[in-house]
Amino acid sequence: MKRLLSAIVFSCLTLSLMAQNGIKVNYKGSKPTVTDFAWAAFPSLNYEGEEESGDRPWKTLENAMKRHRNGLPQEAGDKLTIDTKNGYILFEQAGNEDEDYIFRLEVCFWNESDGRHKLIAFNNMASYAEGRPCMTELSDIRFYRYDNNTKRMVACDPPGFEIEYSGIYSMPRVGKNIIFTHWNDDGSTTEKVLRWNGRRFSF
Repeated sequence: MKRLLSAIVFSCLTLSLMAQNGIKVNYKGSKPTVTDFAWAAFPSLNYEGEEESGDRPWKTLENAMKRHRNGLPQEAGDKLTIDTKNGYILFEQAGNEDEDYIFRLEVCFWNESDGRHKLIAFNNMASYAEGRPCMTELSDIRFYRYDNNTKRMVACDPPGFEIEYSGIYSMPRVGKNIIFTHWNDDGSTTEKVLRWNGRRFSF
């Protein structure tokens, strides 16, 4: 029990320090890639007591990226897309014939207009079940802001909008805008475009 308590205290202190000083992003070359941001953020995204088996959403992506890095095939039904050129990662996990769902995770980033910062999004609000949004207590979009000078990123609020939990968010693989698809009570859908202006989003 004392060992468990010590581990919890240590984790809390570590997270507090990360929040104050930001997360160091290690990379090779002249600038970080979307995978560099993902590797840096995983300890923060996965801190909630998940098991190594990958029963937390971002642990699932981390495990898939480890398989990719080690040259191993993905698990059956899993698909990992890493588009370094466009700064985009997509992980998809499809249900079998008896399970009508598509589990999706996205990571992408935007260059800010000041030339100094980047905005990184980790999207866990892109999954479907029986043709409708599939939400759990872990569904969320997390944003981080990276500083080119300090080479650190810090968690931040959604820039310019509040997250709605009645639909699906689609991060841009091409372009800069986020698409939000809202499910109406009658089953129809309405799309909204969150337009990126170089610093924040707006409808």
